[in-house]
Amino acid sequence: MASTVVDGHLDVDLVRSHFPALKQNQVFLDNAGGSQVLSDVINSIRTHLEETNVQLGASYDVGQKATEKYNEGLKAAAEFMNANVDEIVIGPSTTQLFSNLSQAFALSFPDDAEIICSSVDHEANISSWVRLAKIRNLTLKWWTPSRDPADLKLTADNLRPLLSSKTKLVTCTHTSNILGTIHDIQAIADEVHTISGAMLCVDGVALAPHREVDVKALGVDFYSFSWYKVYGPHIAVLYGSQAAQQNVSSLGHYFHTPADDLATKLGLAAAAYELVATIPSILSYFGPDRKRTWSAVAAHEQRLQGILLDYLNKREDVVVYSERSADSNLRVPVISFSVRGKSSKEVVEKVDTCSSFGIRWGHFYSKRMVDDLLGLKTDGVIRVSMLHYNTEQEIRDLVSVLDKVLL
Repeated sequence: MASTVVDGHLDVDLVRSHFPALKQNQVFLDNAGGSQVLSDVINSIRTHLEETNVQLGASYDVGQKATEKYNEGLKAAAEFMNANVDEIVIGPSTTQLFSNLSQAFALSFPDDAEIICSSVDHEANISSWVRLAKIRNLTLKWWTPSRDPADLKLTADNLRPLLSSKTKLVTCTHTSNILGTIHDIQAIADEVHTISGAMLCVDGVALAPHREVDVKALGVDFYSFSWYKVYGPHIAVLYGSQAAQQNVSSLGHYFHTPADDLATKLGLAAAAYELVATIPSILSYFGPDRKRTWSAVAAHEQRLQGILLDYLNKREDVVVYSERSADSNLRVPVISFSVRGKSSKEVVEKVDTCSSFGIRWGHFYSKRMVDDLLGLKTDGVIRVSMLHYNTEQEIRDLVSVLDKVLL
């Protein structure tokens, strides 16, 4: 696919032409819940179901084509995050893949093992580990960076006091789906690995739509994100380093031997063939120079979030949670706030009534953080989550709507 970057800048009109849903009279600003889908992805699903909807592994012609398309999807998924094919597994969701991983860990953790969970995470990267700790009677420690809603950034420094020689697993998010703050995962991974045998499991769902993912550079042991947040269908991918996989028992059928890759161990036949086959279309969307495209995406998104944050930060009745800067090195354009004297639900419903902007209120499955750290148990935050296909004019128009609603 031709590049969407022209003279070093993102061609937003060209970008939008790849997303059929954007032709509607709806401005999509709930993208952290799921992005719109590339036209090539939609066409790929149709083509697969029309032409190659057969079981994999057969020797007849269409069977061979179906297997080839599926394998190309796996290769593209691995390439997208700089992994090897035997280090990834595709599944229905990040939540399900982490659940499978926790089951596969159940017998390998020693009785005195300690698990450290971030309290600013989406429940996808919490509930499985809480359940594992309960089943095995393991020690569970909570990694809470601060009690200050303006400073909830996970760092190697605020993790260090929780680590011990018994630490087996640390779990955290690359970027909060509420706060948008980017955590220094490489530094956190280095800190975790000062403990012999300790592993780091990262939820990258809120980061992957906005920045390039390189699991080898990050130094993580496990990393997962969902393709339906990255312009594709409702499936997810989990990476597990070859070294970390030594701790993973196989959940597969007894005759699937040797179980020496992550898909055999954790896949459980849950990867829909027609959806996996779309992943090369997502990779192709970034053009011949993916780094250049990602750089242009970050620059454009910085301008988008700058418009909204500039407005919100000036209002004395608005509380912006965590990172208030629009610097793309510090955050992605997932912005959450509340308004003093107004419920989040009330604000969003007024926006719904008077405009075509699709924003949301709630806890967005980060309920522990929203309830306990932000103190918003009733109706959570107001969240505006942008993507690179949004325009600067859309965000300026949103500001105008908010200005009327918040009078």
